[in-house]
Amino acid sequence: MPERSRDWLAQAERDLQKAELDLEHGFYEWACFTAQQSAEKALKALYQHLNMSVRGHSIVRLLRGLPEHLGVDEDLIHRGRVLDRYYIEARYPNGFPEGYPAEFFDRDIAREAIDAAQKILRFVRDKMG
Repeated sequence: MPERSRDWLAQAERDLQKAELDLEHGFYEWACFTAQQSAEKALKALYQHLNMSVRGHSIVRLLRGLPEHLGVDEDLIHRGRVLDRYYIEARYPNGFPEGYPAEFFDRDIAREAIDAAQKILRFVRDKMG
């Protein structure tokens, strides 16, 4: 399989731009999900860059699966926890006891998700050089 880490990282960057647009236009639930996707793709780029194979969608698990020498700290893990909440809840009404996702997200929550994704992308960019 060809090494395509730069393609994965480029799409992660684009997803982060889309999350910012969602925030700007009030689609807060989508800003959260797209931020999660951005971080997931960035971490998968890093795995490819390291010639490692990975599956799954949990940002925390992706971070914990990285080699120890990369220095994944607790703040980064916390950012992963923030984003992991949005993989399902931001998209599906059954993520909550009642109502639909847009009712449960606001600007502050979306901003927190985007900030978490930005920090993870900076980490990945730094490690990929």
